[in-house]
Amino acid sequence: MARRILAGALAAATATTALVMNSPSAQASPPGTKDVTAVLFEWKYASVATECTNRLGPAGYGYVQVSPPAEHIQGSQWWTSYQPVSYRIAGRLGDTNAFRDMVNTCHSAGVKVVVDAVINHMSAGSGTGTGGSSYTKYDYPGLYSSYDFDNCTSQVNNYQDRWNVQNCELVGLADLDTGEEYVRSAIAGYLNTLLSYGVDGFRIDAAKHMPAADLANIKSRLSNPNAYWKQEAIYGAGEAVQPSEYTGTGDVQEFRYAFDLKRVFNNENLAYLKNYGEGWGYLNSSVAGVFVDNHDTERNGSTLSYKDNATYTLANVFMLAWPYGAPDINSGYEFTDHDAGPPNGGTVNACWQDGWKCQHAWPEIQRMVAFRNATRGQAVTNWWDNGNDAIAFGRGSKGFVAINHEPGSLSRTYQTSLPAGTYCNVQNNTTVTVNGSGQLTATLGGNTALAVYAGKSSC
Repeated sequence: MARRILAGALAAATATTALVMNSPSAQASPPGTKDVTAVLFEWKYASVATECTNRLGPAGYGYVQVSPPAEHIQGSQWWTSYQPVSYRIAGRLGDTNAFRDMVNTCHSAGVKVVVDAVINHMSAGSGTGTGGSSYTKYDYPGLYSSYDFDNCTSQVNNYQDRWNVQNCELVGLADLDTGEEYVRSAIAGYLNTLLSYGVDGFRIDAAKHMPAADLANIKSRLSNPNAYWKQEAIYGAGEAVQPSEYTGTGDVQEFRYAFDLKRVFNNENLAYLKNYGEGWGYLNSSVAGVFVDNHDTERNGSTLSYKDNATYTLANVFMLAWPYGAPDINSGYEFTDHDAGPPNGGTVNACWQDGWKCQHAWPEIQRMVAFRNATRGQAVTNWWDNGNDAIAFGRGSKGFVAINHEPGSLSRTYQTSLPAGTYCNVQNNTTVTVNGSGQLTATLGGNTALAVYAGKSSC
């Protein structure tokens, strides 16, 4: 049955499980030796380029994720970026020239570029887009007509019903029929244009709202079918569409990781994190994209956010130190109005000015990127906890981390697997000593951490 008439949706995607589960699992973590992505939410591309040169490259970030580049509905709210009206690069964040310059500049700094790709749906209304294109819902001249949308025009309202999730409209957005040959070709054409500009991969918005088989077909049409592919498929217990359906094409964002971190850090014991990851029933580490928060969850309160201050910092320290998944560092701006768009229209003149939070540049977080790169491939060793909110663990002979989420200070001697010597505690730029037995003695203030790694002996 052709799913063609009218429809709308704003979310993620899902699938013909059989096809995907029988495919060989794609190697998920971003290719290369640096797997940390700085997600510069709603940054103008010119500002992203500057940040790649000045900070992301030198700090060891492997990737930068940029907000959707396609022409979208007008309005100051951040979510206008997620209502495309054409596939021209003509959004508020920059035109084609700015986008291409950003990609080239980031590559020169050793940073690869991931694009947030909105391909599940188009807009919810009618008007003129940010690039001057006229449109009405279900009619985008030169791109899509009413025949290219699903035939359910009501909103998604039953996550126990696969058809409802994948054929109806997420928050009233016109839902593309990704089972159609023309739609698949048009989406692949958009992604191939971005690849031609040098883009290294995509974050697939609202993947759960598209059948996994449709996404696999679209990906197979790419000029580089091995481009990094990270899919937004939010886990829901008992739901008809599950994130595991999407691992055949690449990474899947493991939302449970972020949800549970909030609960553990706020209400439970860090000691519980000893087997965090697959031991908690999550996706295999090799196909999991992880984060402490993203632009949606920091607004709906389902995860920690910058408003949690030291707790948020420590959660990011833990994520970067712990060998599970490929981590995203969310970097946005202050908000009281959840709909508010970026300060200065997305221009970042300097971190920590004009409301830009720049979490990726918080010293305690930024310095853990080099820690992660230095300890890559090393297993967890020498786990210690106090049964409550103080933990410590090593990463083989390459690194060691201690996190004190207790209100008071903690002094103790830790057993590590590090060679004897002097190391820089990159959390506060002080030196610590490891003796010939691999022991390290340190005092950690309340809600602080220690992180040392081989090759970093001086601060």
